[in-house]
Amino acid sequence: MPAQPLCSLLGAIDDATGAVLAATFRAQEDAAGYLTLLLTLGRTVGLPAAVYTDGHGIFVRHDAHWTLAEELQGYQEPPQVGRALQALGIHHIIAASPQAKGRIERLWNTFQDRLVAELRLTGITTLAAGNAFLSTTFLPAFNAQFAVPAAVAAPAYRRIPRGVDLTRLCAFHYARQVALDNTVRVEAVVLQLAPGPHRRSYARAQADVVQCLDGAWRVYVGDRLVASTPAPPDPGQLRAARKRR
Repeated sequence: MPAQPLCSLLGAIDDATGAVLAATFRAQEDAAGYLTLLLTLGRTVGLPAAVYTDGHGIFVRHDAHWTLAEELQGYQEPPQVGRALQALGIHHIIAASPQAKGRIERLWNTFQDRLVAELRLTGITTLAAGNAFLSTTFLPAFNAQFAVPAAVAAPAYRRIPRGVDLTRLCAFHYARQVALDNTVRVEAVVLQLAPGPHRRSYARAQADVVQCLDGAWRVYVGDRLVASTPAPPDPGQLRAARKRR
């Protein structure tokens, strides 16, 4: 069998029970993968009170650049995953060392042995097949064998509040000003806005341009959805676009 490209496995483990709540294979460790985990958690078990991660730049800013707006407000805007955690009201705890998050590190050691062997035995060689195997076969069996009951039976996860659009929150967001021709641009993507009420133009309005995890685009002015595109058949490997300086 020819060698396959390397990939990364991202996962979320419940610190009380040891259950692996979500996991996904990605071509590389990226923001879209962690946003996918958040979306999966919200749709299955609910929103955690807190998450414990390393200090990767996917979660926290390390650059020294401050925009004028950031200087005026007194803090830097977080990266895409950090923004999603804030929007969902999830407390973010940063581990100072791999040893500080020992449970997830031990999980990776177990997966490196057990999961890799099972993937090889089943002949799985693609990300799509690997993710299907994770969700339908491997994780249910793994949790049934290794998860333990929580000391407190009451669930620690919050239901998604009514009216909250999880698809919008677990996505890439870009602040843009609407151009005079009623368009917004994110890198090479140009989105045309339809006229507002009474044929009103949105020129110079501040817009929230959102790329959803399925590749669809949405544009909001305030809470009003003013433009959208359907998801493409194959969105490819989504990544965060560079922020405008």
